[in-house]
Amino acid sequence: MLAMSHDCCQFFAGPDHTLDDFQCMMTRLVERDDSQYSYLNTEVALAEDGELMGICVTYDGGQLHRLRKAFVSAALEAFGIDYSKMDDETQAGELYVDSLGVVENFRNQGVATALLRSAVQKAEQMQLPAVGLLVDADNPCAERLYQNVGFAYVNDAVWGGHVMHHLQFKVMD
Repeated sequence: MLAMSHDCCQFFAGPDHTLDDFQCMMTRLVERDDSQYSYLNTEVALAEDGELMGICVTYDGGQLHRLRKAFVSAALEAFGIDYSKMDDETQAGELYVDSLGVVENFRNQGVATALLRSAVQKAEQMQLPAVGLLVDADNPCAERLYQNVGFAYVNDAVWGGHVMHHLQFKVMD
């Protein structure tokens, strides 16, 4: 949830549920091994004392439909909302950065940049030609961060009720 706006989280929870309800559902998805939000797909940045600095959730975009089944099922159970017809936010051929979040007191210290560079290394190891992500069109600061790391604009998309920019880092041409 750190990686999404409160409006986006509320959009997925629906008008009859709270952000706490959404957090409970997301926590269950993180605990699973068959979810796009799984701990298996999450890199964690820790401070020397073990304090959480940030996270980056990535997965092979070609696996989106298989991994999304857990989210669709959980949202239907928790909120009575069917997201099975939701637009794809990624595709085969890219390691998708689903979520990137840095704890507030660790922002502007290079944590997000390090997590993104790690995602690029993961894509190289997986022999995927690109790393892709969506950034809210209303978040130019985040978009600048991604561009400074080497991501470039590909196209526009709508996700979670927001206009997003699809950016990619080309790992191999």
